[in-house]
Amino acid sequence: MRGRIYSDQRCPMCGGKFAHDERRRGLFCLEHPKIAATGRFRVRFGRKTHKRFGSYKEAERFLTGLRYKVDEGSYDHRDYQQGNPLGFATLASRWLQVKEKEVKPRSYSNLRNYMEKASSAWGQANIKTIGYAEIEDFLLDQEVSDKTRANMRSCLHSFWTWLQRRKVITIYEFPEFPKIKFKLGFRKVIDKETQEAIIDEVHRISYHLNPKIWLGIKWLATYISIRPGELVKICEEDLDLRLGLFILRHTKEGKDKQVPMLPEDKELIRSLPKGFPKMPFFRHPKGIRGRKLDEPFSHKYFYRWWKKACENLGVEGVDLYGGTRHSTATALRKHLSPEEIKTGTMHSTNKAFERYLQIQNEDALNVYRVANLITSGGQPVANQILAGEGGNLLKFKE
Repeated sequence: MRGRIYSDQRCPMCGGKFAHDERRRGLFCLEHPKIAATGRFRVRFGRKTHKRFGSYKEAERFLTGLRYKVDEGSYDHRDYQQGNPLGFATLASRWLQVKEKEVKPRSYSNLRNYMEKASSAWGQANIKTIGYAEIEDFLLDQEVSDKTRANMRSCLHSFWTWLQRRKVITIYEFPEFPKIKFKLGFRKVIDKETQEAIIDEVHRISYHLNPKIWLGIKWLATYISIRPGELVKICEEDLDLRLGLFILRHTKEGKDKQVPMLPEDKELIRSLPKGFPKMPFFRHPKGIRGRKLDEPFSHKYFYRWWKKACENLGVEGVDLYGGTRHSTATALRKHLSPEEIKTGTMHSTNKAFERYLQIQNEDALNVYRVANLITSGGQPVANQILAGEGGNLLKFKE
């Protein structure tokens, strides 16, 4: 049968090696059959599986298990190699090395955080022993929001998909993942008048320090396809005044995005001092405390000035994203169709777009208007509306 048990001990009588006798369940000297090995046992199973034991029973049990795994087709020599090549922490570390080169720093920071928590929970547990129950227990033990818990689940699923692609596990060893339900909330929005007042306040408190603070926030409220993180990273060369385009190279989608520029903004940019092509457009001038000359704006720099202006005006609970992009998209609903607004936000899916614009609200309001007229004027009014609008109540507006 495949595999044998050995001992580093020698016969005390003749110095000979001990031979494995499975029938007698031990290791015995060939010259002195009654003398058996008492320790320092080793199991050798093929060329790649070797393990030491303190007793024969432990070694025998291990060898029997290996033979059983061969019979059922689940034997994998990596399960028993030194260095734990199938240990969760070992593989998680290698995956993070790969992801660090593939994703943005902020995304990588989140992935590293999730995997470090999982490594603390599972350590060097063999990756094949982690299944649905272990993953579910780990996720439920995290004191985080449902959205963050869903992100952690997505991270782990991506990790196991990578393991399968690298042939570390087979499709049959891919664990089932629990479903995590969460609901994305709508950001608080403001009316256009309040938005304009906040932007005017930003102008008042910052323009004398650096006009680009006000300009950046104004652009976020105008060009609703541009995210704050995308705008703050543009360089001088990314403002193509000849073609009238913002060229965004650090997008959430991972591909370049071109956004048309209004003529008045082209003239405004021409009036500002121009830097070298590779210089960040949003950079600090000389004389700003704690900032070096031409140092780029930080990721949250616009947000800080937005919040400062909100505090001055007594506006609470409105962040930069909601107060600019979301609020503008909502205000546009009075003038443009959802389809037209979607071309401006450049959303690729309806689900993402609906977070910016509660499309159903206006249509539902039209239904309520008709219902009110029917109640007030009776069926003749309803018939008149239906006849005038081709039977489509949702097209009716005051």
